[in-house]
Amino acid sequence: MRWRGERQSDNVEDRRGMSRGAKVGGIGGLGLVAVVVISMFLGVDPTALLQIVGQGTQSSSISTEQSARPAANNDMRNFVAVVLAETEDVWQDTFQKAGRTYQAPKLVLFSGSVESACGIAGSAVGPFYCPADQKVYLDLAFFEELHSRFGASGDFAQAYVIAHEVGHHVQTLLGITQKVTELQSRSSKSDRNRLSVMLELQADCLAGMWAHQTEKKRQILEAGDIEEGLNAAAAVGDDRIQKRTQGYVVSDGFTHGSSAQRVSWFNPGSGQGDINACNTFNAGQL
Repeated sequence: MRWRGERQSDNVEDRRGMSRGAKVGGIGGLGLVAVVVISMFLGVDPTALLQIVGQGTQSSSISTEQSARPAANNDMRNFVAVVLAETEDVWQDTFQKAGRTYQAPKLVLFSGSVESACGIAGSAVGPFYCPADQKVYLDLAFFEELHSRFGASGDFAQAYVIAHEVGHHVQTLLGITQKVTELQSRSSKSDRNRLSVMLELQADCLAGMWAHQTEKKRQILEAGDIEEGLNAAAAVGDDRIQKRTQGYVVSDGFTHGSSAQRVSWFNPGSGQGDINACNTFNAGQL
């Protein structure tokens, strides 16, 4: 992926190198375990659970101070800023053509743990988007985990992660996230999971759409980049993660989609570059 020398977004909020001391009351062990379970999934949107945790908090005392040690990985920070800028350009143009205004999200880089409007999350949660403050949260250490744990390497695999989370932001701006949350509040567990899968697969498709549009505008992709994205999508399918962590697959427990589903929904986005190709909610088959 040819990213050096490209525009960098001003919407990166760097909180790396910050130490946190926190005392939070009212968060039961069950809530923490649930968040840790979600951490096994890439592209996770732990908003609902984090909100539940936040609602259960009776008192909190949080102190944050800047560490004297400067943040490392500045080259990777620049990469993230370029990818975020590319998503801004694509989605601003897409929204403008639809007669709408795109409000770009902030992307927060952190290390260790971070406080968001959706609650306090540790690095184990993985990258996530918080609709309450419209920010993407990312610990750069996850990219190493993406390579070592999930077997997905390459800069475009990393770009896919960012584009997927920005896809959740697009869903929020379009009101899709809010509708899904409302439907989930009055659905059975299996239906809630299916709605979650639809939401996540659509974000995969939107990430593919970004890849198509940014290549059309900038010609920044190199040979093998799309394959890196597809490999990353497949590597973090629910079935592969369940098989790795518990030794067997329970499809009713899927919240993000199988490897095959994630690949199949990235493809129409990257192939057509049209948001209309990403309607997972009206698809006859996921």
